[in-house]
Amino acid sequence: MRLRKQALGSRNLIGIKVEETRKRRGMKQKELLAQLQVRGVDMNASGLSKLEGQIRYVTDIELVALSEILEVSVDYLLGVESRR
Repeated sequence: MRLRKQALGSRNLIGIKVEETRKRRGMKQKELLAQLQVRGVDMNASGLSKLEGQIRYVTDIELVALSEILEVSVDYLLGVESRR
């Protein structure tokens, strides 16, 4: 397993959750990228790496696709806790 060379950024809230969930599911970045492309989201390996490292902004379309692929809620990826 490779270690991150660059410190985490601050351009998105979901990067850490995406990476953790992807790895927990045993999914490689290539597999996630393929699933994104099936859903019409064009992202390359560098873009996904930057997203997971919180160096890249995330669009709403990407957020929804990631939550569907990883089978988690958008709220989970955003770290939003329900206050009900």
